[in-house]
Amino acid sequence: MITIREETFHDVDAREALLDACFGPARFQKTCERLREGRLPADGLSLVIDRDGEIIGTVRLWHVSAGPNRAALMLGPIAIDTSVQSLGLGGKLMREALARAGQLGHKAVLLVGDAPYYERFGFSTERTGSLWLPGPYERGRFLALEIETGILDGARGLVTATGPVAEKPDLAALVAAASQGLLGGLGRSA
Repeated sequence: MITIREETFHDVDAREALLDACFGPARFQKTCERLREGRLPADGLSLVIDRDGEIIGTVRLWHVSAGPNRAALMLGPIAIDTSVQSLGLGGKLMREALARAGQLGHKAVLLVGDAPYYERFGFSTERTGSLWLPGPYERGRFLALEIETGILDGARGLVTATGPVAEKPDLAALVAAASQGLLGGLGRSA
């Protein structure tokens, strides 16, 4: 059975493996990664497609500011296992993510992606002309969708991360655990 559900901490390894398989290590070089680094995704907007306990799709949305004091979400990455990419699951996942974003009161979504693909969900470059991202990107791939019509009117400036900062591990506790051999190979000499 295939279901779209919120991601849990049990899904992290499978999600990361899926993203690695779809995008490889280059995914960490992308400009949008700068907006995700050290941040938590928006509550209720980390979704997976679960097929009988196997994660075959993932999408996450992140809090950003579309210029000064203009709340928005940044969508990405979205990935579908290559074995099921022709089944329309990416579209279902995208529509579910956008519906949930609207239900949660979010008013705009930005992304960097293939314009012909994302146009069918209402994304375009129409509202991103006066916005820019913190690194290199192709202007024609920087897209926006207004959930509330007009919310991005006059939006201009740098898109910046605004979401909650992810809790960092306690370095002293990690060092102590490593010295006691509690972290696998960490702390052992080669």
